[in-house]
Amino acid sequence: MAAVLACGRDAAASHWSSGALWELGLGVRRLIDVTTPGSRGRTLPGIRVHSAATLTAADVTLIDNIPCTTLARTLLDIAEAGTRREVERALDRAEQQQILDMRAIDAVLARATGRHGAKLLRAVVAEHHVGSTLTRNTLEESFLAICRAAELPPDAVNVWISFPGGGGAEADFLYRERRLIVEVDGRDVHTTRRAFHSDRRRDQRLMLLGWRVVRFTWRQVMHEPVYVAATLRGLLA
Repeated sequence: MAAVLACGRDAAASHWSSGALWELGLGVRRLIDVTTPGSRGRTLPGIRVHSAATLTAADVTLIDNIPCTTLARTLLDIAEAGTRREVERALDRAEQQQILDMRAIDAVLARATGRHGAKLLRAVVAEHHVGSTLTRNTLEESFLAICRAAELPPDAVNVWISFPGGGGAEADFLYRERRLIVEVDGRDVHTTRRAFHSDRRRDQRLMLLGWRVVRFTWRQVMHEPVYVAATLRGLLA
């Protein structure tokens, strides 16, 4: 709020700062992003000031009483300054929260003539299966990057599989045609005795349903990506 007020009338938190208010899970940046209509305001410590002649009242809303760009406008700004993967993650998180409005995105894109991010946002909306790559942490994000670099993208991420008679398990990465589930084990969560036995029982129940289950460790994913990619390719062959 202080950053927005410091930038003058009609200013709004934008880009990654607005993404944080929308809880899009893109992390925190060192500088606070604020967009002002018209010409760029003066530079202020700790604030990255953006100027946008196209910013209108329709592009601004309130979250926790802080003026910020709408979700659709925030996605366009992220597409302009970020990566394709960041746009995918933002869309996935918005879909998870049930706040994604494709008509609002279309309306923003219709007014985005000349915006560099418009092309990327249009491409992601058209090509990405929204909600299919909702990773939960850096480890899962790193494994997904390995899969994509090896041209072995999973069919789904963090998908629930029900067990007969009740209950079920959430698979980290799923390859439906090959009936393969890949689990990536963090350094702490899976190391207790109870977790060790629980993981094995869970894997056994999944295998009884016809799934193959393979686990990669944190060290393998973070430090041996070539080995992980080669092993995954072999399992899918």
